[in-house]
Amino acid sequence: MEYGVSERSERTIRLSSLRERWLGAKRRGSAKRLLAAVTGAAIAIAVAAPWMVDDYTTATLARLLVLALVGVSVALLTGVTGLPTLGQTAPFAAGAYAAAQLDTASAPVQLVAAVGVGAGFALLTAPLVVYARGVVVLMITLAIGELAMTVAGRWKSVTGGTDGLIATAAFDTDRTRYLYALAVVAVIAALVLLALRSPAGLLLRASRDDEARTRASGHPVTAYLTGAYVAAGGIAGAGGALLVTTQQYVSPADFSFDIAALLLLGVVIGGAGSMLGAVAGTALVFAARDWLSSLMPGQAPLLLGAMFVLTAYLLPRGVAGFDWRRIRRPGRGAVRRATQRANQEA
Repeated sequence: MEYGVSERSERTIRLSSLRERWLGAKRRGSAKRLLAAVTGAAIAIAVAAPWMVDDYTTATLARLLVLALVGVSVALLTGVTGLPTLGQTAPFAAGAYAAAQLDTASAPVQLVAAVGVGAGFALLTAPLVVYARGVVVLMITLAIGELAMTVAGRWKSVTGGTDGLIATAAFDTDRTRYLYALAVVAVIAALVLLALRSPAGLLLRASRDDEARTRASGHPVTAYLTGAYVAAGGIAGAGGALLVTTQQYVSPADFSFDIAALLLLGVVIGGAGSMLGAVAGTALVFAARDWLSSLMPGQAPLLLGAMFVLTAYLLPRGVAGFDWRRIRRPGRGAVRRATQRANQEA
């Protein structure tokens, strides 16, 4: 027996398919407009913040920007290249001490030097990291971070040891230091986003998802991973320069294991695959530690642990990785019913 489809049924199916595609495009466009609106509002609030709060809060926000920039480097390795890291505090420290040694130089000169030192440190340690995968990477990077902190604590002639180093203020007020840090973070984050949309960024994601197939296609995966690792070191080094500029003091306590763990936690909560999510998640975690610990003494670790557990179960890809369109999809039920009727008529 042959089953035919009436002309009316074919037309219904075709219209249903067109309508569904149109609704999909409309939803994607709405999501992009919403993201653009939220990003624009966040930037406007960030620029206006120094005029809305006191100097202490402005200095605290500047430090959050510094840590958020280091969070971008963690997200670049963890979410894009598939190399989860607990050692970005090492190039962070290298960049900070390099900037502190150039105490009399201008802030941009310190920034360039810190980027170079952070990238150079990452280049030296890259052979230890890029050939490992999974939990082994975490252990190796953790060891690198701990060794860097130990060296910083004992190399007193360069780092000042546990007493730290005091830097001369590059800017006169907390407001100008904050705005400088905001500008640097915005520029670096934008450059990272542009790089991830390039063919190199796509190849990094392809290597993360299916390394064997990418290698079989003739791509030098190790070279790409090394480049990403070095770039992440340079970004962390830039964060070190900003730390010296905004805090005017640097010590080994700024690069402890607690900082490394909270950086990774913030990236996981915000979304390891999103640079903007990493910035927001890192800022949220450190704000919770600094501010809520004063409101709930001794309860900050419990709060951060609860945030991590809830994120792991409810948002496995982080806040930025959640498909918010699933909450409400207007018109999808009508399309499904129309398609079912067409199939019944056929």
